[in-house]
Amino acid sequence: MIKFVDKSLILNVYIQPQSRFDNIVGIHHNEIKINLTALPVDNKANKHLIHFLSKKCKVAKSHIMIEKGQLSRHKQVRIVEPKVIPVEIKQILADRDKL
Repeated sequence: MIKFVDKSLILNVYIQPQSRFDNIVGIHHNEIKINLTALPVDNKANKHLIHFLSKKCKVAKSHIMIEKGQLSRHKQVRIVEPKVIPVEIKQILADRDKL
């Protein structure tokens, strides 16, 4: 779901395109669920995901890579040297550590 490798944050995410808002919702079947307003056509949702995560983690878009799941709602995303860990992800980590 969430792990740190070297200086990278690796996220397994489930994307819900065509949502009303862009936000990190929580957990969906052991993946981080992210709602995106973008349509799932012509790579728009992937580009929007990268843009959204770059703002949340305060990194350049070039520091975010979709490693798996280019054509799927289930993706593995690598964020290289994130300046900030989003509050929603910190909360998910805290909740996971309580179990």
